[in-house]
Amino acid sequence: MRKLTYFIACSLDGFIGDPAGDATDMFRFVDEEFLAYLTEQYPETVATQGRRALGVDHLENKRFDTVVQGRGSYDEALKVGITSPYAHLRQYVATRSLPESPDPEVELITDDVVGKVRALKAEEGGLDIYLCGGSRLAGTLLDEIDELVVKSYPIVYGAGMPMFGAGLAVTEFALDEVRAFRNGTVVRTYSRKR
Repeated sequence: MRKLTYFIACSLDGFIGDPAGDATDMFRFVDEEFLAYLTEQYPETVATQGRRALGVDHLENKRFDTVVQGRGSYDEALKVGITSPYAHLRQYVATRSLPESPDPEVELITDDVVGKVRALKAEEGGLDIYLCGGSRLAGTLLDEIDELVVKSYPIVYGAGMPMFGAGLAVTEFALDEVRAFRNGTVVRTYSRKR
């Protein structure tokens, strides 16, 4: 059984973006030390354009071979003309409003996202599944999330888009690993308590 990992960046107060969903304030913490960690441990989570710019497009996928993201996350790529943001992965976008995929490499999930993710998890072989965001999708898939990798940046938004959509039941995870960086960023890895 493949795992679904919610690999997400957030502020100290648990927001993945400001009230409009903008997370650019967090990008300033992606310094040389942290970028080396990301490209060593999670190379497939760096979008294709970033991999090319960094000269790491040749790196093999280590943990994930599939990405699932919400429409809002996908829109960030579309805004800059990128229709296939993770060309090195199988790409799925959960949406109720996008009528057709703008790219043959991106498959839309227009209904029963939980069923689709369960089917992906049940596939034989392969690597795990990267849940890229956003908040509502993570809330919908909470029961399917097996692992959390939370990159906490040393800023406070005060308000914004939470890690998970509202109205959820209490769900427990166990802390597996903590990694701190000189810039104040902390990466915490949790596994689902079942």
